[in-house]
Order: sequence, then structure tokens, then C-alpha cells
Amino acid sequence: MARALISVADKRGVADLARGLSELGWSIVSTGGTARVLEQAGLTVTPVDAVTGFPEMMDGRLKTLHPKVHGGILARRSVPSHVEAMNRHGIEPIDLVAVNLYPFAKAMVDLRISFDEALEQIDIGGPAMLRSAAKNHESVLPIVEPEDYGRVLEALKTGTVDVALRRELAAKVFTHTAAYDSAIATYLARDTGPLPRALSLVLERLQPLRYGENPHQAAALYATDEPRGIRDMVQLHGKELSFNNLLDVEAASLAVAAWSDHPACAVIKHATPCGIAVANTAEEAYRRALATDNKSAFGSVVGFNTLVDETTAKVLEEQFVEVVVAPRYHDSALKVLRSKKSLRVVELPLASPVPALDYKRVRGGFLVQERFWPGGDDHDWRVVTKRAPGDAEWLDLRFAWSAVASVKSNAILIAKHEAAIGIGAGQMSRVDASFLAVHKARQAGHDTKGAALASDAFFPFADGVEEAARAGITAIIQPGGSVRDNEVIAAADQAGMAMVFTGRRQFRH
Repeated sequence: MARALISVADKRGVADLARGLSELGWSIVSTGGTARVLEQAGLTVTPVDAVTGFPEMMDGRLKTLHPKVHGGILARRSVPSHVEAMNRHGIEPIDLVAVNLYPFAKAMVDLRISFDEALEQIDIGGPAMLRSAAKNHESVLPIVEPEDYGRVLEALKTGTVDVALRRELAAKVFTHTAAYDSAIATYLARDTGPLPRALSLVLERLQPLRYGENPHQAAALYATDEPRGIRDMVQLHGKELSFNNLLDVEAASLAVAAWSDHPACAVIKHATPCGIAVANTAEEAYRRALATDNKSAFGSVVGFNTLVDETTAKVLEEQFVEVVVAPRYHDSALKVLRSKKSLRVVELPLASPVPALDYKRVRGGFLVQERFWPGGDDHDWRVVTKRAPGDAEWLDLRFAWSAVASVKSNAILIAKHEAAIGIGAGQMSRVDASFLAVHKARQAGHDTKGAALASDAFFPFADGVEEAARAGITAIIQPGGSVRDNEVIAAADQAGMAMVFTGRRQFRH
């Protein structure tokens, strides 16, 4: 009689797997909570201590680490000395191992547990059994993903278990255990500083994509276990998301995450906002963001930081939008949005300002940095001009400083009444970015007189400030730090402008 050892953290489908194996004449060995689930489903289960002859001990640390378990998994059936050793020591073969591990990284975030408690979450026996089964996959079927239960049962029923299937399952095991070990290593190294000596980056392919940035490039979406990340994205409607769609979805979600006290909306084209605003409602925020540059918004990705309701959905329905991304949707809003066949509707949790790392690919390696969060505290800000901003100017300066962080450098953003009215993005010179922001504002019919301007980095010359002054802009916020700061401040003073230095740059390359 063939034997299966089943011990899983993720209980999805496990009773069906065990039932299917039992119907094929297999016997089931199991541990702890999994055994209870199977017994409650009416299945006959042999507890692992009946196999080893030893009780579970040391608070569960020791239960499967035994020759009668690992000998039964590791023995090569085609090697006579292995078979003779099993017979001599009373070891019965184990022909299938279904084990998966509780996601360590998720446990650390969800449980907020102490260091000692975290150590107890580290599974030793589970990875050992999985690795043993994967190493000996020519004799043992290793299953780590519940999604594979059905296909394995079907292959056993039809006698089509082949080398290709066994190797695929074994590869999944080592990917699973590598990710698990990586999460533990990252957790244990967290007190050594934000950038540990070594980093393990394990990515799981979530879905293939039609192509990459261009049709001739193959592409796929891969994900880490990071909470509130792309793995948690759910597409609720529409065509398949493309490579470029996903880049814009990320940009839209991050652009609106800086505001928690007001509904915010960002309209994204080519991974940078062409409109961004806050308001009292999602609908109003969208209308104001759309008004920044209505022409460029054609075929955009629209992001919200709040619930999308039916009223907002009806306004969205009037425009050509590629993707809508938000943390939540009202059922009535989904009904409206789903009436547009091609519109992609995506639910994605908002990013939160927790310590994390960002990666940028370079040939043969990665650039790694602490994750950036836009805006930041204003306690280090200082007014450097003779005139301080008025109340309305302060409101727009704070908005503009958070908003410009999501714009590609060199970045200039002009704001009025907490909405962007002109954006200059990705320019090689800052004065050109200032000129472009003013030009875009005027082209869209906005009045720049009395507006506020944010620059993601310092003005190297006074020319950018002079460009803003000619447009009637009255307040500027920028990091400061140029060798010509005195000239820049003097230009602002001469124009009667208020200027605030933040002491912090917000480049986005």
C-alpha cells in the first residue's frame, strides 16, 4: 500500500487530497492540526508518532525528525542497498509528501510577536521533509502548493505521473523553502541596519503577460511575500493587465498614498502623474485631477486612496480610462465600471510608511535603498524669504510637496487649492521643467497667479524661480542646498514670493 505524509499550514483542499488518495488505496500519515482536519472529514489517519514510536515533544520541536520518516522519504527504491536498509530497520516507504509552511514574513507582520515567539514560528521538520521529498522526487511526489492537488490526483488515477511532473513539483519545493529561509534571514538581520550584508530575493511568478514594454519582449509578473504588495492585487474586471499597465498601477497607488485625511486621486500616464488632487469626495478629487491636464489624461490609469462609489464610477465612465485602481469599490460602482468591457478594474491595498527596501535592476546586480515616503514631517522646514507664506499658500505648499514626489525628475508641480494645475516632468534642466509646468497650466486654461510651486530638488540657478515669478506664482517649496541658494532666495525676494526650504530632496528617477 502506497503511503502519503500530509502536514500543511494552508489547509485549502487538503481533505479532498487525502480523500482522493484514500480512494486510490493509499494510507495517510499526518501530524497535529492537519490530522484533526482529516479525521473531522471522516478519513482514517495514522499519527506520525505511531510511525516513529516517539511522542511529539519539546513543544512540538521534535516530531518528524526521525529515521522512520526521513528514511521512508529519502530511500531510493532503485538502489538495492537502500531497500535492504529499510527492510533491516523496519522503515516503510513514503511515496508522497504534501507539506507547506506558514508564511514567516506574513506571520511577523500580522502577529506583531516578540523575538522569542518569532523563533518558535521557524519550522524545522517541515522544510526538512519537503527537501527530502524533492531531492528524491524520482521516488516520492513532493507537493507544496494546494493548487497542485487536483492535477497530482488525476495523474495518479490515469497513471500519467512522469519525470516532467516530478521535476516541476520538486522545483516548486525548493522555491518555497528558499522564500521561507529568506524571510527568516531578513527578520534575524533586521537589527543590523536597513541594508544587511546579504539579501535573498525570492520571486514567485504570479502570471505571464502578453509582452513587456514592447511587443517583442517576453514578460511576466513576479511577486515577493511583502504584505500589501502586488501579490494582494485583485483584478475585478476587464482585459488582461499589461506590463505597462502594472507599472502605472504601482505609480497611481503610490501617488495617492501620501494622504490619509482626504480623498485623493492621481491620473497617471507613463508612470508619472498628469493630474493629482485632493478633495472632500472621490468624485471631486477625480474631477480636479482630470482638470490638471484633460488632454494628456486620455487612456490613463486612475488611482484613488479611498472607496470608489457609484457617483465616482459614473464620472469615470465618461472618460477613456485604461485602468482604475483603488483599495475598495462599492458594489454599485463595480456594476457601473463593469459595463465598460475593456476597462480594467483593480483592487490594491494602499502602501503604508513602514520600513522596507526598494530595488532597481542594473546589469549584473541591484541597487537597493530604503523605501521613500513622500512629504515627510515639516518640523525641519524653514521660511528663507522675507515674506512667509499665508494660510492658503501653506495649504498648497504642503499639498504640492507631497504631490511632486510622485513626478519623474526633474520635477516641478504647480498647485492651487490643493490640486495640481501644471506639471513639468522628466526634463533635463530644472528651468525647462518650470517652463513646461507653466506652459501646461496655461494650455489647460488654469490661472497660475497666486499658485504655489514645488520642486523635487534644489534650484541650481535663479532662472527657474524667475520663470515662476513671471507666471504670477507667489510661493515656492524646495529642498534647498544649492551653492547659489542666496541668488535663488534673492530672486524670490525681489518678486515678493515666499519660499520654504524642506532640507530633503525627492528625486524619482
